[in-house]
Amino acid sequence: MAREGCPMRAALYARVSTGEQQTLDLQVGAMTAYVGDRGWSLTRSVKDVGSGTKLRAGREALLKSARRREIDVVVVWRLDRWGRSLPDLVVTLRELTELGVGFVSLTEALDLTTPTGRAMAGMLAVFAEFEREVLRERVRAGIAQARREGRLHGRPRSASLKADEVLRLKVEQVSHSEIARRLGIGRTSVRRILAAG
Repeated sequence: MAREGCPMRAALYARVSTGEQQTLDLQVGAMTAYVGDRGWSLTRSVKDVGSGTKLRAGREALLKSARRREIDVVVVWRLDRWGRSLPDLVVTLRELTELGVGFVSLTEALDLTTPTGRAMAGMLAVFAEFEREVLRERVRAGIAQARREGRLHGRPRSASLKADEVLRLKVEQVSHSEIARRLGIGRTSVRRILAAG
């Protein structure tokens, strides 16, 4: 958190999808006003533009700044601007907390620089674990159902169907990489077939 006698060093993080770039100024304006009202020092303002769960370069750079202890608090407009999913949100919030970096989401009024906010983060962790467990249970149920119906589950066995071709090419002294390229399978599959061959 803040150094003795110095204001908190705040970093803003704004993200929009490519179709809603006009809200960037709205997000940054609201966060800048919040930082000013708290008497914090604005040290960084990061913007990511893109949709879905793609890698967010700005967010990753901000996390690196947190790891280097260059900031004391991250401010976002809304939680879904920061987290790609609930588990991702919980993991990154936990990391920030362990680094001693606060986190504020304006829309949800979540402020991890306060004891109440830290309690809320604990509840988010519980929900994330629940979500993971529900997903695991659905996968197990799907596999069990497939077995009862006599259906295969998992990836199709595309590489093993080409075992004869792999062995033939190896006899012709074709490299593993070239075999993989010609047959459209992975080098790991080539090695596994040759080891079993």
